[in-house]
Amino acid sequence: MAEPEPPLSCDCFVSLPPGSQDDHVIFGKNSDRPRDEVQEVLYYPATSHPSGTMLECTYIQISQAEHTHAVVLSRPSWLWGAEMGANDKGVCIGNEAVWTREAIDPGEALLGMDLVRLGLERADSAWGAVNVITGLLEQHGQGGPCREDPAPFSYHNSFLLVDRNEAWVLETAGKLWVAQKVTEGVKNISNALTIGTDISAEHPELRSVAQAQGWWSGEGEFCFNEVFKSEPPPARMELAKKRYSGGTQLLQQHDGSVTAEVMMSILRDKPSGICMDNGGFRTTGSMVSILPRDPSLPCIHFLTATPDPSRSVFKPFIFSESVTPVSRVISPQYGPDDPVRKQPRFQSQVDRRHDLYKAHEGALQTMETNPDAGNALTETLRMLEGQCLTDILALLSGETTADEELGDLFFDCVDTELKFYQ
Repeated sequence: MAEPEPPLSCDCFVSLPPGSQDDHVIFGKNSDRPRDEVQEVLYYPATSHPSGTMLECTYIQISQAEHTHAVVLSRPSWLWGAEMGANDKGVCIGNEAVWTREAIDPGEALLGMDLVRLGLERADSAWGAVNVITGLLEQHGQGGPCREDPAPFSYHNSFLLVDRNEAWVLETAGKLWVAQKVTEGVKNISNALTIGTDISAEHPELRSVAQAQGWWSGEGEFCFNEVFKSEPPPARMELAKKRYSGGTQLLQQHDGSVTAEVMMSILRDKPSGICMDNGGFRTTGSMVSILPRDPSLPCIHFLTATPDPSRSVFKPFIFSESVTPVSRVISPQYGPDDPVRKQPRFQSQVDRRHDLYKAHEGALQTMETNPDAGNALTETLRMLEGQCLTDILALLSGETTADEELGDLFFDCVDTELKFYQ
């Protein structure tokens, strides 16, 4: 029997001026996960917490910060963290699975997805989020099952952290890490180590550990992705290199003209594998953000809350004083009876589909069984998305002014999308 195709997972992109058409930083991510996993979109307001409060993450408890920023998250609905998200300070983070020479701890610790959420909740800049994540890595480590399944599947993580001014690539191996600052042009990461000798910051013991393990002689330039690459590399990382190269080519084709619409088109690209479906895994959620350099302008975050961006709608979210909750993109909650919380974990499955997911699922079936009706629906949904983009760009260019209904924007778009599906 042939072995199943190895899972592919995730691509993150950023464009900073002059790579962007306007004076905006553009962030994008596709989250590629087990194909039946449901991704929900949640908003949490800024909150102050009593000193000494403990925080329950996916698997472990850690000390809560005294203040957490408002966040919008796109997350697999069974866990605490997030695949990607943004905060009200203009910071966006996405993560990637990577495998290195450093052994993966089989015990439960912080998931990379937990670290994404913690970075957003606790940092007001991309560099601040690097410090939050690396500090938590040092304290608690990373590890634990990364999918809702009793079969073990764990990995280390890389991150793309972005704000209005700059981006950081953070790559980890256990508690060790390196970071690279990006201040202009375009950059992408996938499921492979990308930082070589151009290192902006690193764990203080990174090189001494590499030398003690016999991975580096201590002489000549230190090249992180050569010293720490897994030997032999997992098949999924070899495939990711091709996807990384394809993503780089797509970005470079638009270097100097990247917009939110261009980023959406990249996330929808199937020939490169960026928008992927290999049977067991597929793109289950997508996000694009516009971060204007002008701090007087709002940041705009577009999220799908549904699989396959080529057949989904990117819906705009803007932080405001009053954000309307969108229950129809939030999955059912099972409390202490959730199989994720019971020991041993993952012994059964529950239905985590939210209303938009179910409606979109039905629409996908229509597209497959009736291509003409599917094409008409896709065209209608693109018109909805296009109108949202036009309105957003008018807001950012000063043609229109922000009003008190910005907090309803995501809610209204979800509601309209559901009506189209009916």
